Amino acid sequence: MTKSIDELSNIATQIRRDIVRMVHAVNSGHPGGSLGCTEFFTALYGKVMNYKLPFTMEGKGEDLFFLSNGHISPVYYSTLARFDFFPVEELNTFRKLNSRLQGHPTTHEGLPGIRIASGSLGQGLSVAIGAAQGKKLDDDKALVYTLHGDGELQEGQVWEAFMYAAAKKVDNIIATIDYNGRQIDGDTDDVLSLGNLHAKLEAFGWEVLEEKNGNNLESVIGILGRAKEETGKGKPVVILLHTEMGAGVDYMMGSHAWHGKAPNDEQLAKALDQLQLDEVADY
Repeated sequence: MTKSIDELSNIATQIRRDIVRMVHAVNSGHPGGSLGCTEFFTALYGKVMNYKLPFTMEGKGEDLFFLSNGHISPVYYSTLARFDFFPVEELNTFRKLNSRLQGHPTTHEGLPGIRIASGSLGQGLSVAIGAAQGKKLDDDKALVYTLHGDGELQEGQVWEAFMYAAAKKVDNIIATIDYNGRQIDGDTDDVLSLGNLHAKLEAFGWEVLEEKNGNNLESVIGILGRAKEETGKGKPVVILLHTEMGAGVDYMMGSHAWHGKAPNDEQLAKALDQLQLDEVADY
């Protein structure tokens, strides 16, 4: 059954609760980018992407998603659990020994929803393009989605992939850039400026869409819908999605400090107090 915006908004809040609780429990993980991408994941799995359960690795006839910036695994794991890929209770094993929910997604333990190991930055777009070309060879009309950090674009392999996809007219892929302007060492402008990213991607032959309200669920659903309309026209599609690192937890916003730092007990309580739900469904 299609979920309403209110229902999806509640799921997004629950995902945020999961994120801060997961990283707090093991004093390890990456809450900042995870919180910033919560609307994207909720929109993708709750409204936009066509997929089937139970999960199959091949994904024939269904849309595929590849997370390139794998360090934001908390939001990925929570989303998969909340949309029934695996039991929500398993979130309690995040980053623990012998868990399927490692700090960066892996495939060797067979976690439903995970098709590639990721976290070595710069590689995800190449993999996604390969999957998209595979679908074309199979006459599979489904789409391939992928997510990247803006700091990740400082990796050279990404630009090789941008060039390749346009040259080969891979027009069944939608790449999204989490454009929060921050990375582990500071602001991207200070570490290594991306310059005019919109113009660069257009020059590389991509259809470029931009959404300033990347933490507004309806806006994210809207831009993903527009991106789908641009597929099949001879160009790969990329979305510049402006988000706020740490969105939803006030003391995590406005800084790169929470890129990879877990909240303490007092900070967790404060975060959960800001992430109120009428019906809390914590694992």
